[in-house]
Amino acid sequence: MRKIALAATSIVLSVGLFWPTQAFAIDNVNTKKLRKAVTVSGILQHERAFQRIANNNDGTRASGTPGYTASANYVVKKLRKAGYKVKRQTFTFPFFDELAPAELSELTPNARDIESATFTYSGSGTVEGPVIPTNDIVIPPTAASSSTSGCEASDFPAPPSGDAIALIQRGTCTFEDKVTNARAAGYEAVIIFNEGQPGRQELLEGTLGTPQSTPAIGISFADGQTLYEETQDGPVTARVVTSTVNEDRETQNIIADSPNGKIKGQTIVVGAHLDSVTAGPGINDNGSGSSTILEIAEQLAALKYTKKLQRQVRFAFWGAEELNLLGSQYYVDSLTDAQRAKIYANLNFDMLGSPNYVRFVYDGDGSDTPDAGPPGSDAIEDIFTNYFDSKGLASEPTAFDGRSDYGPFIAVGIPAGGLFSGAEGIKTAEEAATYGGTAGVAYDKCYHQACDTINNLNSKALSELGDAAAHATLTLALSKTGLYPDGSRHAQAKVTSKAAKKGFKLAS
Repeated sequence: MRKIALAATSIVLSVGLFWPTQAFAIDNVNTKKLRKAVTVSGILQHERAFQRIANNNDGTRASGTPGYTASANYVVKKLRKAGYKVKRQTFTFPFFDELAPAELSELTPNARDIESATFTYSGSGTVEGPVIPTNDIVIPPTAASSSTSGCEASDFPAPPSGDAIALIQRGTCTFEDKVTNARAAGYEAVIIFNEGQPGRQELLEGTLGTPQSTPAIGISFADGQTLYEETQDGPVTARVVTSTVNEDRETQNIIADSPNGKIKGQTIVVGAHLDSVTAGPGINDNGSGSSTILEIAEQLAALKYTKKLQRQVRFAFWGAEELNLLGSQYYVDSLTDAQRAKIYANLNFDMLGSPNYVRFVYDGDGSDTPDAGPPGSDAIEDIFTNYFDSKGLASEPTAFDGRSDYGPFIAVGIPAGGLFSGAEGIKTAEEAATYGGTAGVAYDKCYHQACDTINNLNSKALSELGDAAAHATLTLALSKTGLYPDGSRHAQAKVTSKAAKKGFKLAS
């Protein structure tokens, strides 16, 4: 359901729109000039450049590859031409690539191939041997997550001599913990099957968090249940095959600053991840977000807004997002407490052109999803929802679930917000009735695939979400009042100062 904007009275803006008076103190800013300048044509110009780069670099723009380097060079060139002060923040990260799909074959007692997926950071190799389940698998599954399979060293029976494969159920601890414990117990490969509750039944995909030497694959609950039940009747043997690369590589965040605003010590970080997955060019995920904020940056400068901002705007193009938000995390970790206190807000734009799109807004006040953002995030949410309301456009809340680059910012208390047009989730009948498109189909059926090309974009989504992104950026940059109910602007800086005086260390 679309969030209803808080309202007490209405005023008429010079652009002819009626805007509700917010419970928060953000000024109503006329953003029509910038929104008119930020065009789908301009966004697509950058998208076509990213597609050409991918075409020339084995179909990918993943961090640690020549395609990412070329993408970063393109962004730097455009930003410098627009007049921004640009720097490259280089860091080393654990690169991962899957060279060939995982293979899982049951050899005995029933010869068959089983659909499987390689975990990110899985080791590489071929392991053939008996399949040994942990001693605490829960079948049938309970209503709530309860399996602790593989979470303790004692969960693993001693493997027989030779290579052995551990069969583990999802639940309780991380995949990394399960694989680490299996390796320590003497197993040469790991199969993790989904836990079995609604939403935990399909083919299991995931990440081990850090590079591992053990081949590790995921399978569905149904296939895992079958394997487990077969082991209860007698020996089961299988073959696991993975082909991966795990190695340290360098990549970059691209950071571009406008001149300082009139309010000293306040910066808005407007971010989007620049990298794709290794499997494809990432023209929607996240060429769409990167192209949109690059177009906003260019037009903000061309219209000379950068000379009259209340707050500095920092455009950030993050590296290695697809390997667990590594670029944005590196950036936030690199800041001192005083530098963090200067970040007024973070806007995040990740996937703005999904073909079967919905206008999702991060749920800053937590009224519709499990978790709220830090104080001030509610006001940022209202900037977006009020804008869509003014245009007669519905919007939907989406959770701060840690899946994109706002995560490191909200973890240290920085207000955040942004837009999202949908990924692998399935559009409901209600959403199709409101937004058009096709119910029962993914918002982006090419999510993390080779088909995420220039043909995988919805220009209407780019237009609507691009205008909303421009509106929010300029509103935060020009508003003379702040995010908090009393209109204050320095709440975070004051908290940081008091904490420092008392000798407390802020979270990092």
